[in-house]
Amino acid sequence: MLPRTLARSLKREQPCATPLRFATAFSTSSIARLSPLTSVSHSPVFIDKVHEGTIPAFRVLDGEGKLLPDVPAEWREKVQAIPDEVLVKMYRTQAFLPLMDTILSSSQRQGRISFYMTSYGEEGAVVGSAAAWEPNDEVFAQYREVGVLLWRDYPLSSLMAQVFSSVNDEATKGRQMPIHYGSSKHHFHTISSPLGTQIPQGAGAAYALKSTPGRENNCVVVYMGEGATSEGDFHAGLNMASVLGGPSIFFVRNNGFAISTPAAQQYHGDGIAARGPGYGIETVRVDGNDPIAVYLACVEARKRAVEGQKPILIEAMSYRVGHHSTSDDSNAYRSAAAVDSIKKLDSPIFRLRRYLESLPTPLWSTELEESTKAEQRKAIMVEFSKAEKTKKPALAEMFGDVYGGKELERPLKEQKKELKRLIEKWGHSELWKKDLEKFDGGKEAVSRW
Repeated sequence: MLPRTLARSLKREQPCATPLRFATAFSTSSIARLSPLTSVSHSPVFIDKVHEGTIPAFRVLDGEGKLLPDVPAEWREKVQAIPDEVLVKMYRTQAFLPLMDTILSSSQRQGRISFYMTSYGEEGAVVGSAAAWEPNDEVFAQYREVGVLLWRDYPLSSLMAQVFSSVNDEATKGRQMPIHYGSSKHHFHTISSPLGTQIPQGAGAAYALKSTPGRENNCVVVYMGEGATSEGDFHAGLNMASVLGGPSIFFVRNNGFAISTPAAQQYHGDGIAARGPGYGIETVRVDGNDPIAVYLACVEARKRAVEGQKPILIEAMSYRVGHHSTSDDSNAYRSAAAVDSIKKLDSPIFRLRRYLESLPTPLWSTELEESTKAEQRKAIMVEFSKAEKTKKPALAEMFGDVYGGKELERPLKEQKKELKRLIEKWGHSELWKKDLEKFDGGKEAVSRW
């Protein structure tokens, strides 16, 4: 059973069941508020030189999930050719994210985990793109891309182990703060806290793929928010990718805010897509709240990247509905009413659901929605409860894997000795004893160092 406070949070945070919808797409580039996109295309426009006027955003579904009448026959056929199982998995994965996000962000408020970041409002951009990649494409993520791991069937038990820093956290051994996922099996490189470091890393990985026998058909995917594009690593990484080559996708989630800084205070030009041609990189912009358009644009971008052994830049226009993180209160720099209006106007989850329900042979229904939510919530809470009760790695783990040798270097030996001294001195106190019991082996393991 859900704790009472958590149950209340779940009820409060879930998206509206039948929100109002309009057919306009939304951009995050206006100075004070969101405004309708001034340029929309119904087929993806890839540019590799300076573009006159606003770069159009590719879009195939309106706000009600209906296929737009102006979509060209070629792209209408591509929409209709998407396998049913892909569409259903896209929706299930998107719907799973807010359920998990609400439970884990509420848990942080209760002091049960230390930190969390949600994907509210950006589910379509993350999952729509994830569906386009091959399973062994190398992914360098920022921090809102857990949907990529879920798409690749990353175990929920492993996800919870990382969030709770438990002994079962194989990826980071409990040393990383929550949401810093990683999995070599799923070709998902461990997330780093410093902003933008993954961008030159991804460019280097693409260069390596280019010369690795047997991986000629693989691609590197680098995710980032538009805030990360203000870092020097963005410019260094894109220039490196352009000059050295190698199959790579640089996927920018333009959600309108770099923590509290709105997009209008981050750049004066036409978003991030306008920068691609300056580095000689083919670029496309897509409506990030249209999961089908995101998927098709990414499939085409990946094809061009692999065949040309070159980088492609994608800008997905979306909106960050949630707070930046559990350390942020976005009500301090934007009105709750403005956020609520966007929730009602343009939800990627609602769009895809309506599309699935409108097909000649419907792929979704109210009954499926209710049973899926119950099933997903139960699965989350089962693994949540297991992870919360599992001990954290032994304290000795904090000193390992810093250097390559089996023997600890002198500074680490000194730190380990000092920790042992402090635990022997204070470990009998109630406060220390309670904390030490959370670690595998506890105080007794330390006494054997």
